[in-house]
Amino acid sequence: MSLVNMKEMLQKAEEGNYAVGSFSVLNMEMIIGTVRAAEELKAPIILQIAEGRLKYAPLALMGPMMLSAARAASVPVAVHLDHGLTLPTIRYALDIGFTSVMYDGSKVSLQENIETTKQVIQLAHKVGATAEAEIGKVGGSEDGTEDLELMATSVEDAQRFYEETKVDALAVAIGNAHGVYKSAPQLQFDRLKQLNQIVDSALVLHGGSGITIEDFRKCIDLGIRKINVMTAALNRVTDETKKLAQNCPGFNYFDYTQCAVEAVYQNTREHILAFRSENKA
Repeated sequence: MSLVNMKEMLQKAEEGNYAVGSFSVLNMEMIIGTVRAAEELKAPIILQIAEGRLKYAPLALMGPMMLSAARAASVPVAVHLDHGLTLPTIRYALDIGFTSVMYDGSKVSLQENIETTKQVIQLAHKVGATAEAEIGKVGGSEDGTEDLELMATSVEDAQRFYEETKVDALAVAIGNAHGVYKSAPQLQFDRLKQLNQIVDSALVLHGGSGITIEDFRKCIDLGIRKINVMTAALNRVTDETKKLAQNCPGFNYFDYTQCAVEAVYQNTREHILAFRSENKA
């Protein structure tokens, strides 16, 4: 078990009809809480960090810590660069041992997305890693700096993209959004069903925070095999820290770190159960 290839992990999810949680981490406490929940529930997980977050959590520091936690875990853990924007960052993640990388070409033309994705696939496969890409545009933005309008994944574009790249995992836009949903998400299940029929790679759902358990499981039944979660964890840490400050005015640093670990642990646990990935390690 321990550090594994994400593609193999998602293939097992396909066979077992569940999704693997891909949990964003920004510090040691988030890593500890996430892995603790996975080990307790005997669930495979993905630890990820997005390029847009590296100004807060440098990859040179976070990467080795994520990899060390994965190697020490009693359950399968893949380590993933989420929303890679530049080839140098993607290369660096692969060089230090990440087992998966994503290129986010949602802001460029379809042709440019295809061409750069091919380069990323070649880089990843050369070292036995998995490559993920995105087609369409998920609402909001991963780093929270923009309020991008959803551009649902075109079935025709997805078919062309997959046929030309054969990417290992493909993130699709079906009404999902990064960050906090301003209203209840209206996911396009019919479109997801069509995409699953024409794309023979693992489908990925970004913007998992705020989707109901029922909708998660409907997405899983229609082919989603990886679900990204970040905002829910960050909000849980913020909320629990506020409670700590209100209830224990004299709290110290260690009280805070344990509060953060517990908040992330509870959030991860809830999502693993929603994704039906418990006891799949």
